[in-house]
Amino acid sequence: MSEATSRVSERAGELRRDFDRAFAEPVRIEAAAKEDLLGIRVGGQACAVRLLEIAGLFSGKKVTRIPGANATLRGVAGFRGALLPVYDLQLLLGHSSAQAPRWLVIASAAPVAFAFETFEGQLRVSQAEILPQSSRPEMPGYARDIVRTRNFVGPILHLPSLLDAIKASRAQAAPKEE
Repeated sequence: MSEATSRVSERAGELRRDFDRAFAEPVRIEAAAKEDLLGIRVGGQACAVRLLEIAGLFSGKKVTRIPGANATLRGVAGFRGALLPVYDLQLLLGHSSAQAPRWLVIASAAPVAFAFETFEGQLRVSQAEILPQSSRPEMPGYARDIVRTRNFVGPILHLPSLLDAIKASRAQAAPKEE
C-alpha cells in the first residue's frame, strides 16, 4: 500500500468516527431564544416589525386611492383576491409623507396593510438584543421595544397598537346616530 493510499484510508476512518460520534452526542438546543423581525425604514428612520405580527410582505402593489378618505389611508390594494385598506405607516407615526411607499405588510391580526418606503431585511435577534423602549413622543404606544444589534438599531413597531389607533380614529370619524 502506498503512502498516499494509507493517508486516504486514515482520513476516511477519521471521518467515519466523527460521523458516528455526531449521532452518539446529545442534540444541542440553542440556549438563547431568537426572535424574527423585519427591518424596515419609515420616514428615513430604521424600524422593525415582528414577523409574528405580519401575514405577508409585498412590493410594488398598485394602491388605488379612495376619494375623501382619511389622509393616513393611502387606498386599497388587491391581495390574493381580497381588497384590503392600505395605511401609510409614515403618516400614522406622525410624519409627513412625500412619496408613495413601495413596500406593504399585511397585519396578521386584521385584514389591513401598512405601507412603508424601504425593506432593510430580515433580522434574527436574541432576547438580549431587544430592550424596553422608553416613551418617545414621536411614537406613542406604537413602539414598546427597541432592537439593538451590531448592524441595526431601531424601535420595534407594535402593529396591534397601530390597528387599535386606526379603529379609534374611524370610530371618532363615524357620524353619530341620534
